[in-house]
Amino acid sequence: MTTPLEPPAPSGRPTPARPGRKLGPVLPNIGSAHRAWLDPLRVRYLASGLTLSELSTRLRFAKSKLSELLRGAGLYPRWEIVSLLATELDMPSWPLHRLWRQAAFEAHKSSDWIENCTDHTPILTTAPTPPPLEHQAFRELVENDYSLFAQAFLDDEQRDAAVSDTFDILWLSWNDALASHDTRRYSWNVLRATVMSRTPHRDGRPEMGQAAFDTVALRSLKTPDDAMDQITESLELFAAMSRLPAAQLDVMVLRRLCGFLVESTSALLGASLATVRSNERHATRFLNSVLCTPLTTEGNTP
Repeated sequence: MTTPLEPPAPSGRPTPARPGRKLGPVLPNIGSAHRAWLDPLRVRYLASGLTLSELSTRLRFAKSKLSELLRGAGLYPRWEIVSLLATELDMPSWPLHRLWRQAAFEAHKSSDWIENCTDHTPILTTAPTPPPLEHQAFRELVENDYSLFAQAFLDDEQRDAAVSDTFDILWLSWNDALASHDTRRYSWNVLRATVMSRTPHRDGRPEMGQAAFDTVALRSLKTPDDAMDQITESLELFAAMSRLPAAQLDVMVLRRLCGFLVESTSALLGASLATVRSNERHATRFLNSVLCTPLTTEGNTP
C-alpha cells in the first residue's frame, strides 16, 4: 500500500469563495501516482474561483463526472478530459501527461488504451514545452542532492522515477512554490512525499535497508569482514532511524548517510542552521539511547 501524496502547504493566498456544493476530498484508496497529478490539479481548480457548473458548461462535460475526476472517484479518467480541464485551468500539459501516463499503468491500463487516449490531443504532437527558467535552474541546483536522499530508501529505478516525478509536480505547481514562504522548503516537501509514497513501510515506518550497502562508512572500508560488521551496525542504525520524526529523519539521512555539511543540509531543506543542529542533536540523543554503538554528537562531517 502506498502512502498518499499530500498537497503542499497553501501559499497563504485566500481561496476564492464559490457558490454551490463544496468539492469533496480525494478518495483515500487512490494510488500515489494518480494522486501526484490530481493534487496539483485540485489546488489549481480551488484557486481558480470557477465552479463545477461553469467548468461543465465550458468543457461540455457532465458536472458529476468532473466532480468524480477531481476526487479520484470512478474509472481512471481518459487523457482527453484531463487535458481539457488542465488547459482551462492554465496548467502545463507535458509534466501532467507524464504523471497521468504513469498513473494509468498503476491503474492497470494497457499501452493501447493509453495511446488511444492521446492520439487526438494536438498539444502532445508538437515539441515539448520547456519548464520555467527558474524551475530549470532550481532543478540543476538540487537534482543530484535529491537523488542522494532518495537513494537511502529506493533502488536506482525507483529513485530516478521519484526524483523525475518531483520535478514534474513542481512544474505543475511552480507558481505556488514561488509564492510560498520558502521555495526550497516547499520543494523538499514535494520530494519527501514522493519518495515516501514509493518506500516500503513496516508498522507505519519507512524501511531503509537499501541504504545499508551504500553508506559513506561502507564506501571507505577495505576488507569484507569490516564491511559485514558495518552492514550489521548500519541495519541496526536504520531500524532505529526509521522511528525518528520526519524532520529529524531527513536531517540524519542527509548528514549521516549522504555526508552533507550542516550548511548544505540547511540550504537543501530550507531550514535554519539552528533547526538542523537541534534536529540532529535530538535525533542523536534518541539513537544513542537505543543503539549498542553510540553515535558521535555531530555526525560524519562538520
